[in-house]
Amino acid sequence: MKRALLIAFALLTGPAWSADVTLPDYERIELDNGTVLLLSEKHDVPLVGMRAVVRGGSATDPKGLAGLADLLATVMQKGAGKRDAAGFAEAVAGVGGSLSASANLEAISVSAEFLSRDVELMIELVADMLMRPALSEEEFEKERGRSIALIQAAKGSDPSRLMPAYANAFIFGNHAYGNPPGGSEATLAELSHDDIKQYYEDFFGGDRLIIAVVGDFDLEAMKAKLTSVFGGWEPAAAKSPVLAAPALIAAPRVLLVDKPGATQTYFWIGNIGVAVDYPRRAELDLANTVFGGRFTSMLMTALRVEGGLTYSARSALERYAETGTVTIRSFTETSTTIDAIDLAISILDRLHIKGLNNQLITSARNYIMGQFPPTLETASSLARMLAFLEQNGLDRRYVDEYGAALSEATPVTISNTIAEVYPTADDLVFVLIGDAASIRDDVAKYGPVTEISITEPRFRPQSPK
Repeated sequence: MKRALLIAFALLTGPAWSADVTLPDYERIELDNGTVLLLSEKHDVPLVGMRAVVRGGSATDPKGLAGLADLLATVMQKGAGKRDAAGFAEAVAGVGGSLSASANLEAISVSAEFLSRDVELMIELVADMLMRPALSEEEFEKERGRSIALIQAAKGSDPSRLMPAYANAFIFGNHAYGNPPGGSEATLAELSHDDIKQYYEDFFGGDRLIIAVVGDFDLEAMKAKLTSVFGGWEPAAAKSPVLAAPALIAAPRVLLVDKPGATQTYFWIGNIGVAVDYPRRAELDLANTVFGGRFTSMLMTALRVEGGLTYSARSALERYAETGTVTIRSFTETSTTIDAIDLAISILDRLHIKGLNNQLITSARNYIMGQFPPTLETASSLARMLAFLEQNGLDRRYVDEYGAALSEATPVTISNTIAEVYPTADDLVFVLIGDAASIRDDVAKYGPVTEISITEPRFRPQSPK
């Protein structure tokens, strides 16, 4: 605790921050099949980082089959090309490399980092994973069972891990953004091996692919190699779905997930937010840092330090291509559920009324610019950023002009952003996991309550009461 306070004090009173964080030069090449290459040489260490992104992700999961993209990303790592699961893992570990795949709402991504001397192997393994995955039925069954078991275990021991699935399902409703990326017990049970193979055929192809490579390599040789390996990959068989932006939820409502006997209540409070290309990102990040994005935030000070109601309280901004969410997240003892929620709402009111003064803005700038540069230091982190920009239709100004935008933000522009993005007490959506018998009547004051049992195999309630 003492060390954390000293760090926080240093961030508040330390030297002036630097705004000159920029991306290195890189080359963008679009191949005839639609694959986009993003290449940047970085010769300070003998490493190469790669980020391959297939547009799509959990938002393209077929109706009733949530978790399909995530399960595919897992099974892709269990053998590809001529290697079975063990042989594939040994090929990576044998040269000290790292290689993994993951899925989120809008993409399936492969991340790799190898020594520059092993770059040929890295490209071979990534190509096999993307274009020639084994998709073994045995591995599929094993990973599907494991995913279901993890959900069941979380319901018993750590339901906070499931809060994103409950919250997004309630906030986004039937929109694709409400699909739990990891699926639910019900949807995972419905998935078949044929489903995963069909999904791969429908949504994987050269027209969906972004490959970013940063590190110790020759640019022309890398361009030629990647063009040779990926340039002939056929387009995906199915069209990408076009998603409309979900509308703001206009009236308060409550989802209560009943976990009988729970000694704590976990809660998320918020609403629909903004998309990744929101133009006043700097103002929004400054506001969120002060409100609930750091240890010395308004929420932490009120709920933990002064109120003693929780160990952690924070606010979070999730931003996707079409929209996102803005939420307050915390937990408290069952007996103090209403006290903690009411206090969090009062802090949100204070944010709207008072905004940020110049002293808070300065400290938030220092904090952000202390955290931001390390996210762009390594070859792998730079590859990740380049792929992220391409996937979301953003250019290098997203990084290069961020420091200047932070510098130009004022109390007025930040207050305008808060008013535009943060919900007020009159339009909050509440998602709670706790002992319904103890809190059911009390939380009804926040809005109409939809109640489901934590034993239900789905995260999305059928309809609000």
